[in-house]
Amino acid sequence: MEQEFASTLLERAVAQFASLPGIGRKTALRLVLHMLKQNEQSVTDFGEAIIKLRKEIRYCRMCHNISETEVCPICANPNRDASTICVVENVKDVMSIENTQQHHGLYHVLGGLISPMDGVGPQDIEIDSLVERVAGGTVGEVILALSATMEGDTTNFYIYRRLAPYPHVKITMLARGVSVGNEIEYTDELTLGRSILNRTEFKLS
Repeated sequence: MEQEFASTLLERAVAQFASLPGIGRKTALRLVLHMLKQNEQSVTDFGEAIIKLRKEIRYCRMCHNISETEVCPICANPNRDASTICVVENVKDVMSIENTQQHHGLYHVLGGLISPMDGVGPQDIEIDSLVERVAGGTVGEVILALSATMEGDTTNFYIYRRLAPYPHVKITMLARGVSVGNEIEYTDELTLGRSILNRTEFKLS
């Protein structure tokens, strides 16, 4: 049975915090009560930071990573290897791989994985734009850095088939130091870094 509050304002605040992933109502209440103990300016700054983030954040027109500019700092960096593209599921995976300092190329964020059970098809994620980048002729390697799950493997296979008309592109995948069933964001940096360095050519089994 859900706890009821005498204050409607308190109830609304708790409900908003509880809507966040991994936050239950008890934790939400503790966070709201913590906010009430802060001075008004601190709470205002907190709220304005979230609002500003939502209003002003954008996605890189090249790789679809989050950015404050039309082209993200990674894509705009002339020192990055533009001939190598690392394909990942989401923005968190970009952060995880960047933390390893083992990838010096660019990225392509799909924004999800193919999952028929969830109603997510190839048209719902950024695969067409990946093919367009490869068709440009400057890409020499595409690294498939997707989670070792059924959805990840399905997406790998689909991308491989879509890139088949471009034989000049080498398609590789992370070494299986990333355990089957694991998601990239939960893999430790050392293991992930080694998986990038020891990547293997993608082959159909």
